[in-house]
Amino acid sequence: MKSMTKNQAAQPARRSTLKKLATVSAMTALGASGLLGVLRTALANGKAPGKPGIQHIKGSVTIDNTPATVGMLVKPGQTVTTGPGAEAVYILNADAFMQRENSQVKFGDGSGAAFMRVVTGKILSVFGKSQNTRQIATNTATIGIRGTGCYIDSSAEQTYFCLCYGEAEVIPTGDAKKAEVLVSKHHENAVFINAKGDKMTPTVPFDHTDAELILLENSVGRWPAFVNDGGYGTVGG
Repeated sequence: MKSMTKNQAAQPARRSTLKKLATVSAMTALGASGLLGVLRTALANGKAPGKPGIQHIKGSVTIDNTPATVGMLVKPGQTVTTGPGAEAVYILNADAFMQRENSQVKFGDGSGAAFMRVVTGKILSVFGKSQNTRQIATNTATIGIRGTGCYIDSSAEQTYFCLCYGEAEVIPTGDAKKAEVLVSKHHENAVFINAKGDKMTPTVPFDHTDAELILLENSVGRWPAFVNDGGYGTVGG
């Protein structure tokens, strides 16, 4: 009889974990029906990646000022904007995003390392492995990422950055000498970068959940490292 790999043997436990997380997160920003519906699809697909484009919409969401619909592609060079009370989940190549309300995110045109700019607002992101470091720009920092899960809240006053897992270089725009390389397995590194972009202050994770990270990773056929290690829970209540 052919023996199971370690990954195959762990699948039932991971699916059980995902179901538990779906229940815990029923009151998250996507709401019970929206989040659980996407999770059910993720469970049904197993490791099969989702199709690129918009996966879920709540409220007013536009792509380059055109009203977005489920299935619409998000392409390099385009801007995704969410209105009050709105939210969008979308896939771009091997990366997946959950963009909160009142947020604007512009993706690079693909000609350089500048992958995306969080003009304003909040976004949870998971990135596939890449040989090259890609950059996320905010109003007060530039963040170099590679195979990472992270949460960003960008405003004129400050940038909040939580490295959920992976490695990232955070460079304050006002003082590049204060750049730091952060490494996380499970939300160990979160920082505020002030309006001048010359100071980073450690803080605690908040406003995003492990369930949401699992949802995004599963939508592109992956599992976060903390699930592989058998741990799960919520971040920031």
